[in-house]
Parts: sequence; structure tokens; C-alpha cells
Amino acid sequence: MMLKRFLYGIIGLLVISASVRCAKRGMPEGGPKDTIPPVFVKALPENYSTHFNKEEIRIYFNEYIKLDNPQRQIIISPPMTKKPAITPLGSANKYIRIILNDSLKENTTYSINFGKSITDNNEGNPYPFFKYVFSTGNYVDSLEVKGSLQDAFKRETEEYVSVLLYEADENYTDSLVYTTPPTYISYTKDSTNNFELSNLKAGKYQLIALLDKNDNYTYDPKQDKIGFHNELITIPTDKSFSLRLFKEKLEFKAFRPKQESLQHIIFGYEGSPENLEIATLSNTPNDFSYRIFQDKKTDSLHFWFTPEIKTDSLVFFIKKQNYQDTLVTKLRALEKDSLQFETSHKGNINFDEAFQLSANIPFEKADAGKISIEKTDSTNVPFTLVYDKKYNAYTIDFEKEENQKYSITALPGAFTDMYAHSNDTLNFRLSTKAYTDYGNLYINLTNVKSFPVILQLLNAKDEVQKEIYHTQTDGNQFDFININPSTYYIRVIYDANQNGVWDTGNFLKKQQPEESFIFKKPIEIRANWDYTETLTLP
Repeated sequence: MMLKRFLYGIIGLLVISASVRCAKRGMPEGGPKDTIPPVFVKALPENYSTHFNKEEIRIYFNEYIKLDNPQRQIIISPPMTKKPAITPLGSANKYIRIILNDSLKENTTYSINFGKSITDNNEGNPYPFFKYVFSTGNYVDSLEVKGSLQDAFKRETEEYVSVLLYEADENYTDSLVYTTPPTYISYTKDSTNNFELSNLKAGKYQLIALLDKNDNYTYDPKQDKIGFHNELITIPTDKSFSLRLFKEKLEFKAFRPKQESLQHIIFGYEGSPENLEIATLSNTPNDFSYRIFQDKKTDSLHFWFTPEIKTDSLVFFIKKQNYQDTLVTKLRALEKDSLQFETSHKGNINFDEAFQLSANIPFEKADAGKISIEKTDSTNVPFTLVYDKKYNAYTIDFEKEENQKYSITALPGAFTDMYAHSNDTLNFRLSTKAYTDYGNLYINLTNVKSFPVILQLLNAKDEVQKEIYHTQTDGNQFDFININPSTYYIRVIYDANQNGVWDTGNFLKKQQPEESFIFKKPIEIRANWDYTETLTLP
């Protein structure tokens, strides 16, 4: 009997031990991640209500929710002058509370689109594109407009572009887009850049896309991009609309000039300074003269004058086509500037590139006889010397060989500025690589609608590395020779006005930007490789 009890005791201990071990192995370490978004339960007043006259709306969900980036995501259409107060902000709740701070229009359908702002509190799972709709009239408007947009010049189009509809009634003018919120508003949904405006009423509208930096639903050409449909659209419609987003070129405007040094004044501006006229209205000496050149990096003009003037201020008259203004700058006893130089290249230079020398003070002349270029073996290299008045720079161009070193020397007096200052001895060292360090790209372009076209080679930042201009007689072959190994993209521009550059659009003139297209497929160029690509335009 004692033996049996002992055996039973041993067996009981083993069972308990095994149970404990099994329990440890089976202890949960956390269940599967929650991927289920919140579920809409009800709204008070009900969604799609008519005869709406409440000041508060509550939208209930089955779990605690938060609002992610509500300022960007939540769209109210038509816009309200006083934006509603929407909670929760920064905390969790099981319902969204909307307090209407503005009087509502009669017989109008309103929609509050939450985008992807509604997420659950724990995992941030979004309840995408929930929309609360109500009408102050007898029925809810149900018409819609769809479409897509793309940047007219860039490879990628930014997300969250506003799409606006202005009702073209008896009060509509194109200038309203600068001052007045639209009748309806939506956003592009995602990276596909598609848009949809819904719960619209029948009528005629102006359709506009706006990259709205201030989120104020009005167009500021200084910082916003715009796209528009040329003609008014009629709703209802089954048509899908395509818009191209572009940055307008600003109308010219000059800002108050600033004295930089004793005889140097800087004019800031916006727009294009081409064909600008600047005249002095102040009393100046008979031998007074001035030179102007454009800054390469900033929207500034450098105004240099001689001789020194004993006066408190200078008055300028500015004129460009229909624009004119009178500007005044105060003068102070500042230090004079000394002549300084800047070069376009340091180190390596490509075979098709030219060396450029610019200065802070306007050049008066250059003496090519005091400039020389030598190769490694001390052989002199012929060159051409050309002055660029627009940017105050001399281009020194010469034929280059592979794996070669070049020494450019400018002896004293080679360059003289407008104040008769000249350079000390200048020495510049340049090198070329081997042809095998570069790659070649041959583009065969098909389905070209019209000529001339500009074909541009872009880097990953959409910066132009090289470009080729072709008329119809040039054919469809574009050859980029000796290009640095890298990743490139191709942009094609239809140069409709044949001025050699891409021209942007203008909303008030109903002028669309020149058509361009970027092939989004990257082209990888390797050293010592030849690449041939056939690209077909849409």
C-alpha cells in the first residue's frame, strides 16, 4: 500500500511538472496584428440628410479613432467661410464631432470628405474616403466629374492637388480664382493623380487644378501651380478630363534697389528682365555711365556706375513694355569693390563643354594675346574668346583631347573692368578623361506629332544635363555622346513657337503650356558602353 501511494505521488508530480512546462510553452506572446479599419456605426443627423438645419454633427464608430493630418485630409465642399471645428484632435474618441460655425446656403448639398484621416487608435488603420453628405434643400445632388492630372514639366506630380469647380453663373469672371473660394472642391486621391468631384448640381463650371501652398482655395501665382480646362464644362457629363499642372511665369516687377558697395546697386525683380530699360532721373555728372548684367543664381540685376556721386540718393525710372515704376535708393559711403573672378569648371571638363570666366565687376575689354592654353607637353592650344554681356562672362573654348591636362594662363592686363582695374596672373588647371570613361546614348524617337522638338537628358532631380534640338529635316535620331555614367530620364518638348525653350501657360490668357512628355523608365548609362533606345511618344 505504501509503495502504491509512493508511485501515485511520483506520477502526480510528473503530471504537474509536464502541465507547467506545457503551460509555459503555450503562453500567448501577442495575437496577430490588427489590420481591420474602424467601422462606421451611425451619424446624427443621418448621412445624406435633407432639410439640414443643425449646428452639430456626430459620426460614431465601433472603436476608438483618431484624425490623422485633418487640416490636409478633410475637405468641405462647397467651402465654408468659417471652417467648422472638428474633433478629436490629438486624442482618441469613438465619434467625430463637427461644430458648424458658418451659416449654410439654401438648397445646397454639402459634403465633408475625410480622405484617409480616420484611423483606429491602436494600429493606425485608415478608414479611407469616408464622406458625410447633407443637403439644406429637398434632395441631395448626385452628379459627378472625374479626371486625372499630371505635372506639365516634371517627372512626378505632387499629391493632394486641389481640384476646383467654379459655377459659371452671371457673376463668374476668371479673376474670381484669385480672390474667391470655389463652388466645389476635391483633392487628387493618391499617387495615380486621379480626381473625382461628387454630389454636384447641374450647370456650367470652370474646372481648375491648384497646387495650393496656402490651402486657402485661391490662386497665388507667386507660389501655386495651376491647371485648367480651356472651355467651361457642362454637368452632367460622361467625359473624363485631363489637366496639366504648371507654374506661370510672373509678370515683371522690380523691387526697391539696394546699394551693395560704393558704386554697385542691386535690383531685385520677379518675372523676366528681358528688354528692361533702367534710366536715372537724378542729376548726374556729364560723364556718368553705367553697366548692367544679370545674376546667374538669383533674380537680381547688378547696376554698376561711374564716377562716384556725392548725393544722398539715386532715383531710377524702370520700364518694360506696359510696366513702369520709379524707384529710389539711398546712398551711403561704402567701400569700393575689388575685381574678383569665378570659373565654370574646376578639375575635369567634358569634351563638348566650354570654360567660362565671370567677374563681379563688368568687363571693359579682354586681350586674347595675354591668354594662353598649353597641353601637358607644353604645346599651345588654339582657342576662341567670346564675351557674354548678359551675364558678364568670357567663354574660352578650345578643342579637347582625351586623357589630357590643360593649363590656362591669363597674364596681368588680360582682363580689364569698367574702372580700369585688371587682373594679376591667373592660372587654371583642367583635365579630360578617357573616352572609355563615358557612355554613348542613341535615341530613336517615333510617333512625333510635329517639329521642331527638344529632347532633354535629365538626371534624377529633373535637372537638364544635355539637350538636342531637332527640326524635321534633322530626322528622329538623337545622339548623346560622351556622357557621364549615371541614371537618366528623357523629356521631349514640342517647341510650338520655335523659340528653343519650353514655354509655360497663362490662365487669364487661356494659354496652355507647350506640350512635353517625360519617359519615366530610367536609362542606366555605364562607362565604355553604347546604348540604343527606341522611344515612342503617346
